[in-house]
Amino acid sequence: MNEDHYIKKIDRVTSILVQLQSKPIVRAQDLADKFEVSVRTIYRDIKTLENAGIPIFGEAGSGYSLVDGYKLPPVMFSKEEVLSFITAEKLMQNFSHESLDSHYNSAMEKVKSVLRNSEKNLVTDIENQINIYSYQPEKTDSIKNIIPTILESISEKTQLKINYESAKTEASERIIEAVGIFYEFNYWYVMAFCTMRKDYRQFRVDRILKIIKTENPFHQEYGKVADYKQKSNTEKVQVKLLVEKKIMPHIMNSMKYYGWISDEETENGMLITFETSWIDEGFPRWLITFADYAEIIEPEYLKDTMADLIQNISKKLK
Repeated sequence: MNEDHYIKKIDRVTSILVQLQSKPIVRAQDLADKFEVSVRTIYRDIKTLENAGIPIFGEAGSGYSLVDGYKLPPVMFSKEEVLSFITAEKLMQNFSHESLDSHYNSAMEKVKSVLRNSEKNLVTDIENQINIYSYQPEKTDSIKNIIPTILESISEKTQLKINYESAKTEASERIIEAVGIFYEFNYWYVMAFCTMRKDYRQFRVDRILKIIKTENPFHQEYGKVADYKQKSNTEKVQVKLLVEKKIMPHIMNSMKYYGWISDEETENGMLITFETSWIDEGFPRWLITFADYAEIIEPEYLKDTMADLIQNISKKLK
């Protein structure tokens, strides 16, 4: 076997050790897929680690983990990994929720504590050269650790009792079963099954006035949060717009939020199809931002809605 083969094996075995450190159980098939080798090769790599004195619990066909309580020396990071940490930290400073900030900062301090001196100097030299510019609304959350509380309820499969203020400033008490959280248009949301509405709902985190993690378990097995984001009993209306191609780069990021389904290039522009439940308010107000570059194909009554909206705006400008 050549030298290149041994180097690849050393890198792979080291990476397998990192996987064992970071996960409660690791399947041989998952490792084989990750490193693009056979399962038999992974078995041999595991044997190599065992022969080196690493106490690994498990067997072929089920999964592997480090024996509970076994501690390994700190993991060494490459220069490229350190640079990715710095960039990720800058992103977190702008897009993280305040209830996560202290926990993330504490975790990053622990990561930085195991860096070599040369890597620490790299952090010092480069972190002021990276900046993320973004608009962030004023944070108004009054509940400490609200997102960790939501995530704990998902992990423990227990219901949450919340007091929630709607966009119309109407407060209500809900019992929810949280599916997951997501970040969209500068706000954090929790996707959940609302026991009162008997349907899936998304709640903006900053509008939750009170949250209590109950002892009531739920038994429904929920999938990924993306699987439920579009689920709702609210009736959706199909909208078709013919949009000038030159405006597309300016609206592409927001189209999905307003129900984008598909788009098709035609001789006269881009024919875009939406399905939206915001046909009365949200969609027309978004459409008016580029209405001079768009033609409404359907529904016909959306033209009347837009005409009324434009007329009302005109009156305000006189």
